[in-house]
Amino acid sequence: MAMVTIIKHAKLYQPEYAGVKDILILGGTIAAVGEKLKADFGGQVEVQIIDAEGMTAVPGFVDSHEHILGGGGEGGFHTRTPEAFLGDLIRNGVTTVVGCIGTDGVGRDMNALLAKVHGLEEEGITAYAYTGSYQVPVHTLTGSLMKDIMMLDPVIGVGEIAISDHRSSQPSFEEFAKIAADARVAGMLSGKAGIVNVHLGDSPRRMDLILRTVHETEIPASQFLPTHVNRNAGLFDACLDFAAEGGTIDFTGNEDIDYWETISDEVRVCSGIRRLLDRGISSERFTISSDGQGSIPVFNEKGEFQGSGIGNASSLLKEVRECVKREGIPLEIAVKGVTSNPASILKLGRKGRIQPGFDADLCLLTEDTLELCTVIAGGTIMVQNGEQRVFGTFEKRSVGSK
Repeated sequence: MAMVTIIKHAKLYQPEYAGVKDILILGGTIAAVGEKLKADFGGQVEVQIIDAEGMTAVPGFVDSHEHILGGGGEGGFHTRTPEAFLGDLIRNGVTTVVGCIGTDGVGRDMNALLAKVHGLEEEGITAYAYTGSYQVPVHTLTGSLMKDIMMLDPVIGVGEIAISDHRSSQPSFEEFAKIAADARVAGMLSGKAGIVNVHLGDSPRRMDLILRTVHETEIPASQFLPTHVNRNAGLFDACLDFAAEGGTIDFTGNEDIDYWETISDEVRVCSGIRRLLDRGISSERFTISSDGQGSIPVFNEKGEFQGSGIGNASSLLKEVRECVKREGIPLEIAVKGVTSNPASILKLGRKGRIQPGFDADLCLLTEDTLELCTVIAGGTIMVQNGEQRVFGTFEKRSVGSK
């Protein structure tokens, strides 16, 4: 028999603000949203009640760019970052994740990525993948980019293809446009997004290959999701122009932005989103991803590796909170970047909203401080009152249990 949960008296953001509502969850689906909801099965089914008085309910976070296998390696084998545990995601509100491979497409491959995707699914969240890595030609599983997208259920696009970066394969315009064309057709044929997730580096060439493809071919801006758009001021200006043309841009969250602002001109996410909105660009034209478990390498002017940090999914809620607290951006707009917007561009039809018929993925936050209290994924309570309740297979050991 399906599990039944009723969340009572939550200040509901669907992500649009809907007032104080109750949410009825049947199994893994949101069955109803309304007032004074009840469920009576004559005692045959236990109904779990969560009193969310004074709390804010938002959709579960969709992290559209996470190195679930780990990333890095730019400083040698010992700088490879670790894989993501289930807790790394759910403790930060992530209920849907899209895994990708970055610089190292040799030591990590599509076999391992899809195995990790299936593992996270079995542990209780929703996971997808991009086929490929930085490299061109694209490293696929089946030998064909189109086959990977069409025939492998979790694969929804290709990426992260690196451009304007000394670590990229320096693809030609023709090579890049062909990747986008194949991904687009494969997406059409399979009913998937066929998105091209594009890593943007620090080169002055910035978005040239994307813009040429959009302007010189029939491929629309909606086929691309450029990421790391806030890595420097000049790049961000170019990406704002792209968003103004109808493209969607992906900000990379940064827990350590206070430090990075002192050594670079990285654009703080909340400031960038404020600029986007003030320019009159639609609030549906941005996403925020964590680059979680990816390395954050530092290179000198000669391209020599100097050291690195590591991305974390915790940056998502931190960026949403900063949008609200630092820039006065309404929560219903800020939270779109990690809920309905990525779900829309990635064509994840049952994700990103708290509405009947959608997957029962949601987060309860404290109303004033927006701290994470409860996370529900697929109707299962994964985190409650700030405490992780569901653990990955080997995770209890890693978080302190002996």
